[in-house]
Amino acid sequence: MSSHSIPAAMMCPAISGIGSTIQHGFFSRNGGASGGIYASLNVGLGSKDDLQKVAINRANICTSFGVDSGQLATVSQVHSADVAVARSAWGDERPRADGVVTKTAGLVIGILTADCGPVLFADVKAGVIGAAHAGWQGAMGGILENTISAMEELGATRENIIATLGPSISQANYEVGPEYIAKFLDADAENQRHFVPSGKEGHHLFDLPGYVADRLAKAGVQASALGICTYAEADKFYSYRRSVHQNEADYGRQISAIMLSA
Repeated sequence: MSSHSIPAAMMCPAISGIGSTIQHGFFSRNGGASGGIYASLNVGLGSKDDLQKVAINRANICTSFGVDSGQLATVSQVHSADVAVARSAWGDERPRADGVVTKTAGLVIGILTADCGPVLFADVKAGVIGAAHAGWQGAMGGILENTISAMEELGATRENIIATLGPSISQANYEVGPEYIAKFLDADAENQRHFVPSGKEGHHLFDLPGYVADRLAKAGVQASALGICTYAEADKFYSYRRSVHQNEADYGRQISAIMLSA
């Protein structure tokens, strides 16, 4: 696989409709150099994949945006509510965070996922973009709201921000135990609406996309979702939960990325 390959990505109509000044893509697992359980567009530096192949895959993402391979800024994700401001690519010195924002043109910022919710943000009027990794811990901790606030610090206006949730695990495939629902109900009794009984005693199915959408709506931004389940579509997406159920040794990570055109 050449480093000049251009992998396909899904687009959000709302972001695509705001003009040519912003490019974005919710990338699948297809179009890369990796093999085996990582086939094929694994961009996870924290995976056990061949790092040379991961580097090729990350370069392919940059090629799809029409920029050099060094122009990709991703963070070392730790399920936090911390947000980093990118003014240039970090290389190997990635900050520990789960959100990234920028107003630098020609810099691709991205979030890696394998069931958690990737959210891309854009304020085309201000020329500010963001990306957030919204798993249940980060979403509950405020990663979405913190990303929006970080964008505002760069000049964005909340009512002008468009946010889109990309491929993530659906409620039908996200069974959780009683200690899990207790955390959400302790935080807010209204969170009950994001759970339904799973059929297994004491267990529920959690609606992560619905919870993320709820947080975005309460934050006051224009939000939408692609409505695609990573667990259900094994040929298109990596899934941590599916890898556990299949007793696989590791799993790949797909990327959702956005860039201000130079």
